[in-house]
Amino acid sequence: MFQDISLEELRLLQTRKQITVIDVRSPSEYKDSTLPDSLNIPLFDDQERAEVGTLYKQVSVQAAKERGLEIVSAKLPAFIKAFGAIQGEKAVFCWRGGMRSRTTATVLSLMDIHAYRLLGGYKAYRKWVIDELETYDFKFKSYVIHGNTGTGKTNLLNKLKKSGHPVLDLEGLAGHRGSIFGQIGLHANNQRTFDSLLLEDLMALEQSPYILFEGESKRIGKVVMPQFLAQHKDSATQLWIEMPLQSRVNQILEDYKPEQFKEEYIAAFRNIKSRIHIPVAAEIERNLLADRFAEAVALLLEHYYDPKYVFSSIQQHEDVEKVVFKVNNVNEAETAVLSFLADQSE
Repeated sequence: MFQDISLEELRLLQTRKQITVIDVRSPSEYKDSTLPDSLNIPLFDDQERAEVGTLYKQVSVQAAKERGLEIVSAKLPAFIKAFGAIQGEKAVFCWRGGMRSRTTATVLSLMDIHAYRLLGGYKAYRKWVIDELETYDFKFKSYVIHGNTGTGKTNLLNKLKKSGHPVLDLEGLAGHRGSIFGQIGLHANNQRTFDSLLLEDLMALEQSPYILFEGESKRIGKVVMPQFLAQHKDSATQLWIEMPLQSRVNQILEDYKPEQFKEEYIAAFRNIKSRIHIPVAAEIERNLLADRFAEAVALLLEHYYDPKYVFSSIQQHEDVEKVVFKVNNVNEAETAVLSFLADQSE
């Protein structure tokens, strides 16, 4: 017989042994939000779930159960085979730890495949994430990376992370670069997924002597960072990257790849076109239409993004520590920040 476990017990098991967590909800539910690193082996696909749900609401519970049993019976061999191919311990969950996960765990048990069932399902996990973030005690010594658009702040953080430094990549967690063009070419996460990934990263970094993250605005694409993080960002040590305009243009072209997403960038630009002086806006649009992306980016930086960043920098607290690095590219920025961090550790 299968064993029910709490979320706390599941997380303890994950620290002690290899255990695969499996979401048996429908593909759309899984895509919307799930436990980090879980797999999706759905008991019902989206259409089947809708059909059973309709019977449950409009006919009877019994009718829904009978149709659900009919659907599951037809796919049992493939369903069990998918679980049997997974090595090691397994834990399954659904929305509330109800019928779908119980059915899955029971069927697997009958086939001598042991699987834990998560009590409370995804709903219990989501409540835990919210509670943890609402009461999180942020004790890190922090360094916040600032710089005008195009200074490669995310690239810099990725380089620092690869070299072993504790980094919180907020844009990566959000699936968004933080600008009006930030979602293009990426999959933007919703608030539930962002919260889950953020909490997991914070917990993984808890023993670090310090943490590095970018000076984002409170809203990043579709998501909003927790209040404690927004407040700490303003009081942390500020590391400012200054880079020549042409270097920033080159960095943006490398990061955003406008030649691959031309129509999307033009559509996004038209959302902010009215905020830019009319002759300049017209010139930017002409450049985008003619594939003169470097010229368009330079004008956007000079007439839209740089003035916005100057205004936001004025809002910074005057009593926080501010360190400026004047560099020509991201590689130089990495060298400068690494040298600074080495000095701090002495």
